[in-house]
Amino acid sequence: MDSANTGELVALALKRAGVSHLFTLNGGHIWPILTGATEHGIRIIDVRHEQSAAFAAEGWAKVTRQVGVAAVTAGPGVTNSATALAQAQSGDSPIFVIGGRAPEARWGMGSLQEMDHVEVVRSLTRKAVTLGSPEEAYGLAAECMRTALSRRTGPTFMDVPLDVFFGAADVPEATEHLTPDLGPPPDLDLVERAARLIREAERPAVIAGGSVWWAHAESELKALVETAHLPLSVNGMARGMLPPGHPLFFPRARGPALGEADLILVVGALLDFRLNYGQPPVFAEDARLVYLDVDGYRKPRPAEVAIYGDLKAALAALVVAVRGTPERASWLERLREAEATSRRRDEAMTSSDSSPVHPARLIAEVDRFCNPEAIIVGDGGDFVSFAGRLIERPEPGLWIDPGPFGSLGSGPGYAMAAKLAHPDRQVVLLSGDGAFGFSAMEFDTMVRHKIPVVCVVGNNGIWALEKHPMLSMLGVSIAADLGNRTRYDRVVEALGGYGEMVDRPDQIKPALERAFASGLPACVNVICDPGAEYPRSSVLM
Repeated sequence: MDSANTGELVALALKRAGVSHLFTLNGGHIWPILTGATEHGIRIIDVRHEQSAAFAAEGWAKVTRQVGVAAVTAGPGVTNSATALAQAQSGDSPIFVIGGRAPEARWGMGSLQEMDHVEVVRSLTRKAVTLGSPEEAYGLAAECMRTALSRRTGPTFMDVPLDVFFGAADVPEATEHLTPDLGPPPDLDLVERAARLIREAERPAVIAGGSVWWAHAESELKALVETAHLPLSVNGMARGMLPPGHPLFFPRARGPALGEADLILVVGALLDFRLNYGQPPVFAEDARLVYLDVDGYRKPRPAEVAIYGDLKAALAALVVAVRGTPERASWLERLREAEATSRRRDEAMTSSDSSPVHPARLIAEVDRFCNPEAIIVGDGGDFVSFAGRLIERPEPGLWIDPGPFGSLGSGPGYAMAAKLAHPDRQVVLLSGDGAFGFSAMEFDTMVRHKIPVVCVVGNNGIWALEKHPMLSMLGVSIAADLGNRTRYDRVVEALGGYGEMVDRPDQIKPALERAFASGLPACVNVICDPGAEYPRSSVLM
C-alpha cells in the first residue's frame, strides 16, 4: 500500500469530498497541505490576509452549498481567520479551516507562533480538534467536512502540529462517501397538527430563513406556500425562494404579514434581532407559531408545534398534509395592497436624479444592469441595507451578504469565491466606502488570479450606519466621518485592475458597461449623498 505525508492525506480527503479550491496565505506551518493540494489538483487561491481566505471559503459555501476550505498558518494566521469563523457560525455556513500548529515535540517551549488554537475557536465552530497522528489525518479531515454539512451546518476547524504534518501514513482506499446527517425524519403526528393549524388560520404567514437553503429545500418551501396559499417573507439565504412578482411573495409587506397574522410558520429562520426575537410589533402578540427547522436554536417564543430534524423531509410531508387548504382572498388582497403602497414609496428614492447620487438610485441602476443569473454580493452598512431592501433575485443563491454577524470586509472574499464557482456569471460586489477599506488589497488577489469581479462602491464619505443614528439619538457625531470623494477606483487601478469614478445617475450604466468590458477586476466608485439615510425599522443593538 502506498504511503503519503499528512498534508497529502488531508488533501486527498478534500479531493475525494469534491473540494476543488483551497483559499490560503502561505506560511511555513502549512507547506505540506499546499504541496498536497497541488499534487491532487486542487486549485490554490492565495490571498493577502487570512481573514479573506476564510471569508472566501464561506463565500464558496454560500453559493455552492459545498464545504468551503481554507488553510492558514499558525498563531496569527488562525486568529486572523477567527472573525470569519464567527460569521460562518452565525450564518450556518459549512466551512473547514485547517490551521498550522507549533510542533508537538517542542510544545510548551515557546516555538514560533505557538498557541492553543482549539481553545480559541471552540466556541465559534461545530467541531474543533488537533490532529494527533498521520494515521488519523484522512479520516479526521473527512469527518470535519461531514460535520460541517450535518444538521445545523457550520464551520469546523482542525490544526496540525508541524511535526505531525511532515509524518507519513498509508493511503486509504476510497471506500466511503461523505454522507451528512440531516437529522431525524419528521413526526407525522406533529406534521398533521401543523397542517390543521394552517387550515384553521384566517391570516397565516410564513417567514423563511437560511436553513431552507442549506437543506436544499427551496422546492419544498415553494410547494408548501403554493399548495396552502401562504404569503411568504424571507431573510438571509432564503432570498430568491420565490421570484419577484410571485403572487405569494411579499418582501415589502413583511410588516403587516407578520404583524397582523394569526398563525406564523417560522421555517428555517432564527428569531434574532432581525425579527425582534419573535416579539411585537414584528410578530403579532396573539399569533400562534409553528417551527420547522433543523433544531430549536434561537427560538425564544413558545410554539404550538415544533418540528425539528430533516427540514427538507418535514416540508415535503407538510405539503401533502395541507392539500385542499382554501385561499384566504381578503387576507392576500390586504397584503398586496400593502406591498404596492410600499413599492410606490420607494420610487421617490430609486428615481432620484440628485447629484451626489442617492444610494437607492445607485442600487436600482445596478439591479437593472445585472443579468437574471448574476450573483450580487453585499458588503457594507446603510448602503447594503438599501440593496437588501431593493434587490430581488429570481433564484436563491444569487444574493450573499454578511448575515446577522455583519462583518465588514467579507465582500471581496465572497465575490472572488462566487466568480470562481460560477465563472460565466456576472459577479457584482456592492461595497460601502467604509467596508472597502477592510479588504481592498484583495483586488491584488483578483488581479493575480484573473478573477474579474466588478465592485461598485457607494462612496458617501461617512460611516452612515453609525453617523445618522448617533446624530438622532445623541445629538452628536463622533468618529463617523471618512474622506471626501476618496479615489478608491485609483487604488484598484494601481493594483492592476480597472477603475473610474462617477457622481451622476446617468453615468452609472455606461461605467458598468466599461467595467465589465475591461475583463479585469474593476471598481466603479460612485459618489453618493451622505444625507440619504436608510429608513430603518430594526434596532441594530
